[in-house]
Amino acid sequence: MAATARKQPLYDQLVDILADKIEHEYHAGDMISSERELSERYGLSRTTVRLALQELERLGLIVRQHGRGTFVADRSAQTTNLMQSYSFTEQMRELGRDPMTTILEFCDVEADKNLAEHMGVRLGEKLFKIKRLRSADGMPMMVERSYLPVRKFLSLKRPLLESKPLYDIIEKDFHEKISVAEEEFFASIARPADAHLLGISEGAPVLDLIRTTYNSSNEIVEYTLSVARADQFKYRVQHRRGE
Repeated sequence: MAATARKQPLYDQLVDILADKIEHEYHAGDMISSERELSERYGLSRTTVRLALQELERLGLIVRQHGRGTFVADRSAQTTNLMQSYSFTEQMRELGRDPMTTILEFCDVEADKNLAEHMGVRLGEKLFKIKRLRSADGMPMMVERSYLPVRKFLSLKRPLLESKPLYDIIEKDFHEKISVAEEEFFASIARPADAHLLGISEGAPVLDLIRTTYNSSNEIVEYTLSVARADQFKYRVQHRRGE
């Protein structure tokens, strides 16, 4: 394998090569060459090849089936459609994946100018800040920072957040009927702290999402800033021609 100016570990170089082939040459279900074949083709040890395949599997690009071989994963079935539902937990369960939410931070903050403008609250008003790591099948998927007006959720405590989905809490425990959840998103790159939590490289592509959730009185009850792994989410829009 040719040397690279980036001084990547050899297994990481192979990850890049195979990921590019998966993206541009292979199709879902295609069989990948064996460890021995890859070792001979690229002049690498079996251990290095094995590390590369493990990383590709972690990224959801391949599926390894004992006794059969290694295959290109069907990413269309794995990735999450951002337009279908605003509940991460429900989305993952619909895909047959095991969702998990880890609460990293729960505290009171005062609304700064940016939060006050986006949430329609007074400057300095008390907000709950909830920072969560969303995972599926043990893979980190998304970092969320949610803000809720304290005046509407006075008795909210961490144990309740750890016991059920946030939208169940909003609607069932605090009787705030959700009417609309608006989302906008844009491409970005992973900042160091988020990259560490998501298990990706600093500067890797991510999707930044902004979600604003309204109750039936058109009041904002949740404002969330999320960073999602770009390799695990997709955006799909269907346009219909009028008759």
